[in-house]
Amino acid sequence: MSNVDQQQEKREFGAEFHSLWRITFCPAIWALHFTLSYCTAAIVCAKGGSVEMLRAGIAIGTVASLVAIAWLGWRSWRQWDLVNDREWENDAGTSEDRHQFLGHAAFLLSIISFIGVAYVALPALLIETCR
Repeated sequence: MSNVDQQQEKREFGAEFHSLWRITFCPAIWALHFTLSYCTAAIVCAKGGSVEMLRAGIAIGTVASLVAIAWLGWRSWRQWDLVNDREWENDAGTSEDRHQFLGHAAFLLSIISFIGVAYVALPALLIETCR
């Protein structure tokens, strides 16, 4: 294998490495938001804290989570590259197809995570009391 091929392979591996991380970030944000929202609500209600402050904190966390997921989803959409090549399936097994498939998978996970964060926040934002 020539030096140029090794450098090309190293570059492709680096790009796919970041793609694999991008796939995990959206569900991780969703899980973190879920944990923090419900743990904070349990602590605030157990200690007799202000429900209005709890709702404001959950709203801020929800907006931050949704913005982060939307940004990651946008990057995944660009990696999928559907608009330019109109290729819905990436089954050829080339490095470009693998790259676009990882973008496709990350984009779909970002949509699921976005919906999940919104549904986790709804009950917490609609509560009026801790009873």
